[in-house]
Parts: sequence; C-alpha cells; structure tokens
Amino acid sequence: MFDTINGLPIHPLVVHAVVVMLPLAILGTLAISAVPRWRLRYGPLVVGAALVATVLVPVATSSGEELEKRVGDPGEHAELGDQLIWFAIPLLVLAAALVWVEWRAHRTPADAQDASTVPRAVVNGVVALAVVASLAAGVQVFRVGDSGARAAWGGTTSEAGR
Repeated sequence: MFDTINGLPIHPLVVHAVVVMLPLAILGTLAISAVPRWRLRYGPLVVGAALVATVLVPVATSSGEELEKRVGDPGEHAELGDQLIWFAIPLLVLAAALVWVEWRAHRTPADAQDASTVPRAVVNGVVALAVVASLAAGVQVFRVGDSGARAAWGGTTSEAGR
C-alpha cells in the first residue's frame, strides 16, 4: 500500500514530513513547558504538530518496509524507526496534557463544575514528564535519521570530500 507515488518511493517523502513535524513538536513542547502563558495560545498548534507527526510515523515505517523489499535491509535504521512511535505518542499525550492543565487552570468558577484547579504538583509533574519526553524523542529522531542517512549514503558523502 505505501510503496510508490508516480514511481517515487513514498518513504523519503513521508520521512521528511516526520523529520520536520516531530522536531517542531519537540521544540514547541519544550517552549510551552517553559512558558506557561504560551500554553493556551500556542499549545493547540504544538499538539497539532505532534498529532500529525505521530500519525505519519507508522506511514513512514510501513513505507520503509516496502522500500526495504526493493533496496535491501537498512539494518539498524529499521529497528530504530519501528521504535519512534513509542517516543512520539508520549510526546503527543504530554503536550495535550500541558494544554489541558492550563485550560483547566484558566476556567472561571462559573464555567467550572467545582472551583478546584489542577494542583501545582500535578502541573509540575506534567511539565517534567513533557520535558523528558521531548528530550527522549529528540534523541530518537536523531538516531533514526542518522542511521537512515548512513543506510542510504554509506560512506559516500565523507569519501567524496577527500
């Protein structure tokens, strides 16, 4: 299903979308973690970027499996790519949680069923987990991309400059 479009492999096309959207979601999550007043304004955009990236990760892995049938085993890259979804999902969930806790804190008592807000310790916990998830996802994106570049290019780029 996820093989080619007009003769071009889908994998590099989708991968570039993931390589743009997931780091944007990572940086956005770090930003809304650090600056609470940005959570309501920019948080939905961050969650949207994380959602798009998370949805595209399985498309990238499926199209990579189809490409593997044509060009051979990419080695470590395939294994790392399969793991990326387990970094993208927590990032998405925690970015959404940051926006939710901020939205909950800004509800007026008339809007709220009860006047309670989210306890500060819970907010701090979500922030800490979001930062950890962002950093972990960033490292994994780098590892997947680096292994993919090595699988595609091997030593040709470093040898060309000699």
